[in-house]
Amino acid sequence: MPLTGAAARTLRALAHSLSPVVHVGKQGITPTLVAQIGRALLDHELIKVKILPEAPGDRKDVGAALADATGAELAQLIGRVALLYKPHPKKPKIRVPKGYTPKPKPAKPSKGEPDEA
Repeated sequence: MPLTGAAARTLRALAHSLSPVVHVGKQGITPTLVAQIGRALLDHELIKVKILPEAPGDRKDVGAALADATGAELAQLIGRVALLYKPHPKKPKIRVPKGYTPKPKPAKPSKGEPDEA
């Protein structure tokens, strides 16, 4: 489920004071790292992950791969810090607003087409 704009804004505001709890180093994404991030997400729901310059691959690819591997949402990627969110399966601590998704407007008939009435 992709995050809405309002949900992402709320998560970014909550994460402002957080420090990174996990660092991705020269080993890259390993099963141990994914397990560590999974445990941190289970405990905190919202974590920052620091992607060090030595990490193999592009920072955007690493952030997306971490989100996919852990089943989390990538709420933000700023510089070399990824913000991951995954609600607790039984007792979520963070309330995320559903946000506003506008309904698509009905298409207007073009000038050459007759109105359907």
